[in-house]
Amino acid sequence: MSDASGRLVWRKSSESLNGDCVEVASLSEGVAVRDSKNPEGGMLRFSRSGWQAFLRGADQGEFSNL
Repeated sequence: MSDASGRLVWRKSSESLNGDCVEVASLSEGVAVRDSKNPEGGMLRFSRSGWQAFLRGADQGEFSNL
């Protein structure tokens, strides 16, 4: 979602203790993701279905060998 000025509202996990994680923002057409250490470095955009597929894969350990 965006705030009153139109800027994205970024969130990160409450599990992020040292700040080294990703942040997500809701878009009308999906989700944006960025590196919390480099917020000006760009972002990735996912469709809602693409984001759900990514989360399912992460939950099932699909990326644990990377």
